[in-house]
Amino acid sequence: MKGFKQFLLRGNVVDMAVGVVVGAAFGTVVNSMVKDLLTPFLAAVVRKPDFSAFSFEIHGGKFLYGDFINNIISFLIIAAAVYFMIVLPMNTLMAKLHEEKPAQPNTKKCPECLSEIPIEARRCAHCTQPVR
Repeated sequence: MKGFKQFLLRGNVVDMAVGVVVGAAFGTVVNSMVKDLLTPFLAAVVRKPDFSAFSFEIHGGKFLYGDFINNIISFLIIAAAVYFMIVLPMNTLMAKLHEEKPAQPNTKKCPECLSEIPIEARRCAHCTQPVR
């Protein structure tokens, strides 16, 4: 039982559990946004908010292709919302955080012999000329 307890309390398992819970809550928010905001907007544009009534029958079997169309549209709207509202801003933020500053030069050229010398040097090691 001790090993099982250690397994459950390891960081990876706890992090994964938190991720699943937060992901489920986020899924609810995204679904609500699609259902309450984006689908009515789509309905206003195409004048048909719900395709679930579209179907056909073959030998008594009913094919609800309209429901499939609704699910595809919902998926595309959710994917676009997640991409434009989460992924794109996060990628932009991460790129700004990880921008590397140009490295400060640690050498300079001697004005007399043009050899590379340390920035802090007061005299060139090659030609012994004083350097500012």
